[in-house]
Amino acid sequence: MKRIKSGGVFEEKIGYCRAVVAGGFVHVAGTVGQGDTVEEQCKSALEVIGGALEKAGSSFADVVRVNYYLPDRAEFEACWPILAETFGENPPAATMVECRLIDDKYRIEIEVTALAHG
Repeated sequence: MKRIKSGGVFEEKIGYCRAVVAGGFVHVAGTVGQGDTVEEQCKSALEVIGGALEKAGSSFADVVRVNYYLPDRAEFEACWPILAETFGENPPAATMVECRLIDDKYRIEIEVTALAHG
């Protein structure tokens, strides 16, 4: 098993890792992004996730499952072009859930599971 930290303050505060490689998979923790709009936050969260996947020796092409959490499901459609571009020809199985997030300033949280290599 390999644990990947991104250095965020909440990893230590809350007690979690950005990602864990185990059982042939890379499990990336739910990730929120920075910015004011759902699109900015979506792009930012995907950058952090992409970095964790890279540290694990994986990529967005290896993602098999993605969960999206939004406080307002009506905002999800604005993210579709960003997500379609990110996953391209390798779309994962996906779920979108409307729920409250850890802070009202966040518009989207993204969690992925990818195949691990090696």
